[in-house]
Amino acid sequence: MTETTQKTTGADRSGPRTEMAILRDAVLVVWRGLLVMWRNLYVGALALRPLPQLSTDARVLQRLPGWGRRAVSRLPHAALVALAGVLIWGSWKLESDNWWEGGTDLEGVFVGLAAALPLLLLLFRPLAAWWLSLALIFAVAPYSWLYPWPWTETGLTSHLVIMVIVAVRSPLATAVGMWLVATVTASVATEISDRPLDATNVPLFAGCSAVALTVALLIRGLTSARREVVAKDEITVIERSKRTVLEERTTIARELHDVVAHHMSVIAIQAEAAPYRMENVPPELVKSFATIRENAVAALAELRRVLGVIRISDYELYDAPEAPQPTLDVLDGLLANVRQAGLPVEKVITGARRELPQGVELSAFRIIQEGLSNVLRHAPGAETRVELAYVSVGLGVRIVNGPVVADAVPETEPGPPGPGSGHGITGMRERVAMLDGELTTGATADGGYEVVAFLPASAVAEETA
Repeated sequence: MTETTQKTTGADRSGPRTEMAILRDAVLVVWRGLLVMWRNLYVGALALRPLPQLSTDARVLQRLPGWGRRAVSRLPHAALVALAGVLIWGSWKLESDNWWEGGTDLEGVFVGLAAALPLLLLLFRPLAAWWLSLALIFAVAPYSWLYPWPWTETGLTSHLVIMVIVAVRSPLATAVGMWLVATVTASVATEISDRPLDATNVPLFAGCSAVALTVALLIRGLTSARREVVAKDEITVIERSKRTVLEERTTIARELHDVVAHHMSVIAIQAEAAPYRMENVPPELVKSFATIRENAVAALAELRRVLGVIRISDYELYDAPEAPQPTLDVLDGLLANVRQAGLPVEKVITGARRELPQGVELSAFRIIQEGLSNVLRHAPGAETRVELAYVSVGLGVRIVNGPVVADAVPETEPGPPGPGSGHGITGMRERVAMLDGELTTGATADGGYEVVAFLPASAVAEETA
């Protein structure tokens, strides 16, 4: 019984403390919000913040001459100046038409200037323009017997325009602060003047300004979100392009290692076995062969160390890391896989076929593989031809496909078509550049696409020599 009483008492004591803590936190949040709003409105109120020009990057505007684009970029400034002139003219016209009721032309011009001057100041100092507009509204109010109180028609228009433009260019707290200050100030002035509520336009201002600010903030939010999406897309494209190049270079480095490692291993083995193939070998020659072997082994170890630094964890799906790198000897297998995937492809060879350096054959195989993968992705069912031209100075490779075949459906279930490196033209250019070759790509006259590469085989002459 005692324990139950103690627990109940503890719960009762903790309840008020929790409620007080929630209330205290709420008061602190409101107080901090008011401080932020006041700081945004007061600090830097006279700061110079010229109204920005409109962007002329749109494709339609690019057709205009230079002076036309400059004029379009200045449309917001011209609109504010025109609005200021309209407000001055409207106030003067209204006072002139009602002079028998006590108005004068001079008072009309004064009322119009009170609405127009803040608009002109808005071009350079937005917060100062808002404070000036608020002050002039109450300075004009006692003399504007022809208008609702305290905002004249011209003053209400000017103040709303200033609030919306400042809100679009400022944080949310600034917009809320402007609305609260203007509404509270107008309400207090109404109470001091002993005017009935139905004789003022404070409720009209509060409602119109709230709607205008909400719409302006929504538009700003949507515009800002769209810009962020565009910026992120641009960053993603740039990063993807960089990653594509890095991954392709890493793949080329790994394949280059396989090519060079093979030759370096052969050099090391031949250098080690050479002294045993001859009798009475001079010690100097044995020492030279040993040095050659040591340098070859050291170079091979260094090459593998560098490869370990730049190697990526994901190997190509069609190759195990231990598998030998493909050459043109296995090209028929690649073409068979592509035909199984539903792509009609033929091979044409011109010139006397001969063995080329491993790097050239590997690059040629990868280019053909990537070209066929692109045809499968972008032109399924199109007639495709792979051409190999053996010349004395190198190898020419051409992959050409016809136009896209509508409703192309493979006759058999598609198998793995040899997906290539997955980096398209970028990877091809990297491989060709590595061999100091040439690559051209583009559409054909019949609506197809072709990839033409030339891979020099100068290494053949060097190996023979």
